[in-house]
Amino acid sequence: MVPYCNEENIALTPYSALASGRLSRLPGEGGTKRAEEDAYAKFKYDATAAQDNVIIARVAELAEKHGVSMTEVSLAWLLTKVTSPVVGATKLHHIEGAAKAVELELTSDEIAWLEEPYVPHPLAGVMAQNKPAAAKEKHVWSTGDQKITAN
Repeated sequence: MVPYCNEENIALTPYSALASGRLSRLPGEGGTKRAEEDAYAKFKYDATAAQDNVIIARVAELAEKHGVSMTEVSLAWLLTKVTSPVVGATKLHHIEGAAKAVELELTSDEIAWLEEPYVPHPLAGVMAQNKPAAAKEKHVWSTGDQKITAN
């Protein structure tokens, strides 16, 4: 979508810049209350966990190489694509990690390496309803019994 938006001069303001925390720690490392209780995030990400974990491992590897947090690597990558990501913060170190990301400059090889295994996720929840084909359908503003299926 980014190339299309660039071509059409459409601004992007990504939210959930850290994929509900998934890009800030390795899977199974330091579970959080949100990771345990956020049913919508599970709905969005659990179906693609295997493919996402490849990227998460690469983020961790670059973080170790640069001596920074995974948050810093994730946001430094995102800042090569957009100028205004929306980052949620519930603790001071979340804000500090986000601020430090502007100091990390990834090489073009590192960026390509992070992006190489990426497979776009199917739209889920409210976003899946934001298509012309769904314009006349009744919208349900919850995950309800929706399922994510591969395209």
